[in-house]
Amino acid sequence: LHLSAVKLAELHSDLKIQEKDELSWKKLKAEGLDEDGEKEAKLRRNLNVIMTKYGMNGKKDSQLADTNFIKDGTESDTLDDPRLEKLWSKAKTSGKFSDEELDKLWREFKHHKEKIREYNILLETVSRTEDIHKNVINPSEENLVKEEILHNKHRELKDKLRSINQGFERLRKVSHQGYDTTSEFEEPRVIDLWDMAKSANFTEKELESFREELKHFEAKIEKHHHYQKQLEISHQKLKHVEGTGDKDHLNRNKEKYAMLEEKTKELGYKVKKHLQDLSSRISQGLQHNEL
Repeated sequence: LHLSAVKLAELHSDLKIQEKDELSWKKLKAEGLDEDGEKEAKLRRNLNVIMTKYGMNGKKDSQLADTNFIKDGTESDTLDDPRLEKLWSKAKTSGKFSDEELDKLWREFKHHKEKIREYNILLETVSRTEDIHKNVINPSEENLVKEEILHNKHRELKDKLRSINQGFERLRKVSHQGYDTTSEFEEPRVIDLWDMAKSANFTEKELESFREELKHFEAKIEKHHHYQKQLEISHQKLKHVEGTGDKDHLNRNKEKYAMLEEKTKELGYKVKKHLQDLSSRISQGLQHNEL
């Protein structure tokens, strides 16, 4: 796959979550609790996203280019959207951003690109499901269940599209005006969650509690970023030492690399699991709004 040390650690975290979700689903299925197959369909969508994200779906151009925070990956990667490319170009040449802020903004652009990718995968899944449903001649109880599944998928599409529109508006604003020093959050995923939480059916007390949890979540993400940087540095050092022939030095670097790799995987898993839980809570709040 030619993935960097950081990307391999991220892949490990994604697959660990996928494995845990599949084990939970198998227990549900054994108890007859997934009769409509919605949870199974969601698992397949998630796996499809992972395979696309890391270039494991057989398409040469599908892999996200490697961008870590040690080297500037912005010139070798593309955003696959003329509007995003135009905004990024404007921001990069505006002189309103420090190097650190440009790195942060690039992460926001990449996060937005990923959201669009996930939306398109879900849209394709819904379209295929609708085509199959239209070809069914005789209506039955099973078909009514499938209609409910389609309804849920359309609601999920609506939530994702709302998030994409909010995200693009934020990118447009930041690219033109620069970062607001009074902004409550900095991490793209946290900003997304907070914007959606404010639109959900939460009381003031629940919203305040959610805000505090997001602060802890952002700190967890920053810690993960720190270990990702250290892992990439360690990987570069290890490659350098391998060419020197110094076995003692090599063994010390291998031990440090293994420790950093394990810690990065562990933190990556915790971040993604926490994100999954927070997103689920917001989704429930948004669904209440529609009732």
